[in-house]
Amino acid sequence: MTPQPSRDVSADAATSDPPTTAEPGSDPDHGTKHTLVLLVRHGLTESTGSVLYGRTPGNDLSSAGQAQAEAVAERIAPLGDRVRFVVSSNIERTQQTAAPIASALGLEVASDDRLLEADFGDWTNQKLDELRKLPDWPAVQNHPSTFRFPGGESFLEMQHRMVNAVTRWAERAAGGAVVLVSHADLIKTFVAFAAGTHLDEFQRLVISPTSVTPIVLGASTPIVLAVNSTGGDLTALAPA
Repeated sequence: MTPQPSRDVSADAATSDPPTTAEPGSDPDHGTKHTLVLLVRHGLTESTGSVLYGRTPGNDLSSAGQAQAEAVAERIAPLGDRVRFVVSSNIERTQQTAAPIASALGLEVASDDRLLEADFGDWTNQKLDELRKLPDWPAVQNHPSTFRFPGGESFLEMQHRMVNAVTRWAERAAGGAVVLVSHADLIKTFVAFAAGTHLDEFQRLVISPTSVTPIVLGASTPIVLAVNSTGGDLTALAPA
């Protein structure tokens, strides 16, 4: 499956000024536009769950992953013009997941490297069964805020760039919605941030392939509407 051509777009380059009056999709008390952010994990590849391939190129969606991408596109399509942007990390599996979503919405896929998988450094392309035997593995699971992948990045750095990317795209799409196609750990770090949970607890979350995690930004605090949603109507999502 070949993704649509993508545009390498930085959300920082085109952020509009904050609104001063309430509009549809806004907080009437404060005149702040709310944005529905849909965080989507990429679909399955042949190595998902067995190899920590990270940023290694050439890991395309499997046939099952392609079917997942088409299915999540069908879930998101009814949001229609409400979705202003479809953005993906610039790697095959996320681009191939984002492509049918963008096509269903009549949009192009924009690229943002801040959504890219973690830099696993020396652990890249290692089998997970072998990595679980390492002395550092318990730190990854129980104290990720203190851990840096050997020769790679830390979980705190990963969370920082993800928070930056999500908040900036939310500002660009203020009053509407934005779809951000990324990776499991990146999405989990943002959910931890949005829910006010310490990063050391983020491994308790599960983010399945092509699951949708909808979060509202623009209120005084983020509002997590759901986590790891794998079915159901997305058009009725709203804060309680």
